[in-house]
Order: sequence, then C-alpha cells, then structure tokens
Amino acid sequence: MLRSAFFLRLISIVILLHVYIGARLIPALPVGSPFKWGAAALLVLSVLLIPLGMAARNIKQQPLSDLLAWTGYLVMGFFSSLLVLTALRDIALLVLLAVNSLRGNSAAADVISASAACVPVLAVALTLLGVYNARRNAPVKIIDVPIAGLAAALNGFSIVQITDIHIGPTIKRGYVEKIVATVNGLKADLIAVTGDVVDGTVPQLAADARPLGGLSARHGTFFVTGNHEYYAGADNWVAEFRRLGFKVLMNEHVIVNHDGAQAIVAGVTDYGAGSHDPAHASDPAKAMRGAPEDILFRLLLAHQPRSAAAASAAGFTLQLSGHTHGGQFLPWNFFIRLQQPFVHGLDRLNDLWVYTSRGTGYWGPPIRLAAPSEITFLRLVAAPPIA
Repeated sequence: MLRSAFFLRLISIVILLHVYIGARLIPALPVGSPFKWGAAALLVLSVLLIPLGMAARNIKQQPLSDLLAWTGYLVMGFFSSLLVLTALRDIALLVLLAVNSLRGNSAAADVISASAACVPVLAVALTLLGVYNARRNAPVKIIDVPIAGLAAALNGFSIVQITDIHIGPTIKRGYVEKIVATVNGLKADLIAVTGDVVDGTVPQLAADARPLGGLSARHGTFFVTGNHEYYAGADNWVAEFRRLGFKVLMNEHVIVNHDGAQAIVAGVTDYGAGSHDPAHASDPAKAMRGAPEDILFRLLLAHQPRSAAAASAAGFTLQLSGHTHGGQFLPWNFFIRLQQPFVHGLDRLNDLWVYTSRGTGYWGPPIRLAAPSEITFLRLVAAPPIA
C-alpha cells in the first residue's frame, strides 16, 4: 500500500515536470512549426514510458520485461537532461531579460525560439554520450593509499574494488564477463565487492551473476551487502555469493596473512540493513570485536560512506565504499552530499582513510555524465614519517 502511494506521488511529480517542459518549450517553437505537435506527442509518450519502465520488473514475460525496462530507463535519462536544460534555458533567459531591461531593449524573439529548439537537440546528444559512458567497459582507476606504520610486507599490497554493478534488466552476463576479465588481469592480492551487485532475485539473475565466480585473487574475493541486495532477498543472495566462492562478511572480520605480515579484513552489512532485518543491523564495532590489537592495518568493507564515523571510532585504517555512483549523471552529482559524507575519491576522517568508488556499473538509466564508472586498483604504500 505504501509503495503504491509512493509510486502514485512519483508519477504525479513526473507529469507536472513534463507539463513544465512543454509549457516552456512548445509555445516558443517557431509559429507553424511541424515539431510542435511532435514535441507534445513525445512528452505524452515519455510520461507513459517512464513509469512503465520502472514497473517492468513486475512483468515476468521475457524479453518483454527487459525491453520495457530498457526503453523506460532510456527515456528517463533523456527526460532528466531535458529537464535540466529547460531549467538552465529559463535561467539564461531571465538573465538576458534583466540585461535587456537595463539597456532598454526587449528580449529577442529569435533567441527565445532558437533556444527552445536547441534544448531537445542537446538533450539527445547528452543522452547518447551518457549511454556510451555507461555501457563501455569500466576503466581501471589506480589509487595509492598512504598508511602510517605499514608493515614492510604490506607495502604494495593491492586491492581491487568493484561495486554497484547492478546486474538487472540492462546489465547482463556479457557486461559482467568483461568486468571479471579486467579484474583478473590486474592480479590483485585481494578483491573487495562492496555491495549492490544485483537488482533482482536469485532465480532471475543467477545466470547473469555466475561469471563473478571466476574472480581470482591471491587472498580471495570478499563481499558485503548493499541496500539493493535487501530489496531483492539478501539471505538468498548471500547464499548464492557464497556458492560462487565469495567470502561474505556480515559484521565480522578475518585475518589475512601476507608474506609474514597480517591484516584485518572486516565487513559490515549495509548501513540501512537493520530496517529490513534487525539481525542484519550494520555494526562496525561488532565487526572488529575480538581482533588482535597488535595488527595495525585494519580494512573495512562498507557499502555506504556514512559508515565512516562508526568505522573511525572502531579503529579501522581504511574503509572501502560505493553506493553514491558519484551522482551518475547531472544534476544528481550535486545532491549526494545531502545524504552521504563523501561522494567519490579518497578522503580522510580522523585517522581513517575512506575511498568511495563511483561504481562499476550503473543503476536505472544506462547513462553516466561527469561521473565515470570505475574498477578501482588500490595499493597500500608506507606513509613517509612526519618530520
């Protein structure tokens, strides 16, 4: 019932935003332009396709379900660009109106008309660019993390992080196989998978997720749950990932022995997991419980960056997170900080390093703009002594 009410509110907002775009662009098109009726028809079609794409997962028939999802998500991405560009056009026209008023001039009708025609053209171009960025194989991003007091044997210890793949209606087995091939080619000491791997149930997506069982690293592949695992049946996915050979860490740690040195590798369930299952409540302190105090390097895998405050208090050295997608595409890049302390990249909180990945896949619209996907290759390096 609550989900239905939310969906209805969301559709209402989407309709109002389409009305805003239509009201601002269509009347401004040249008089007698054949594109006016076409633009109106496309906006009506967009209003229908976006909610249909979002609801496509409830349609069991394939390939219809995936086709509707692809179509709806593409239209959603185009609509987002169209909305942003329409708003930017209005701001630019207001500035132009103010300048012209000061000069005693009137706003040029040809500027208003030309700008209205340019908005959908630019929106199409941005959508195509975003699809290219999202669908290409995620590039490798190399990060050196300076660690004070790092054991000599751990200098150069490598971790490959993948996160937020979101296997689902638009990300399938072939996409996953490319990720696995790239990761294995890096020959890391450890692989960290920090949640949101899937957007669907085990029966729906097990075949597409199966290539992940081929991930290979000296000390194995470690996994923690993200919020999307809980939307899709976390217990079943935990069992499936264990079957694929992942070492699933649920508020617990293991000790890794590497060339005579030791490191603590811990993981917590998603920050909001407790609202889905109280037994899964995220707890960095619990993950550290019983760990030897003489092991100085302590790694925490936590899906959301906002686990960092508790991780710092628990004495971790480095936290690897995802969840944010770096915003994925404009304008959402600017809103992430309203929910998360870190958006992307390497940050510091007290004595804790936090690395937030932009994600290896994408969610929803197959679009990335100003927020490229990544496969992250992290190397531990000894921090120079403080003078």
